[in-house]
Amino acid sequence: MSHDPNCIFCKIVAGQIPSKKAYEDEYLLAFHDINPWAPVHLLIIPKLHIASMADLHDGHAELLGRMGVLAPKLMRELGVSNGFRTVINTGPDGGQEVYHLHMHVMGGPRPWLKG
Repeated sequence: MSHDPNCIFCKIVAGQIPSKKAYEDEYLLAFHDINPWAPVHLLIIPKLHIASMADLHDGHAELLGRMGVLAPKLMRELGVSNGFRTVINTGPDGGQEVYHLHMHVMGGPRPWLKG
């Protein structure tokens, strides 16, 4: 699989940087965000280095589908039952900070939003 030796997420995939894993298979890795925006905040990344969503092509359709199917499965397993949010930031204007395709999946009760 393609990887970028300077990419922090590629280093996480390679086990060079520790993470709190939620899921791993031959294609994807999901781990807990170190700066969560919600009680449950995961990042789902392909093990293949793809810099951003703008770099996807038809051959990546199955990989992106796997990411989309994994998100609700992990939220259910982690006890999120009242909905969740998925976000893929793309490029500088899209707020992307790490240039390795990743999906944020955020859920859980957020009491500061009430009242």
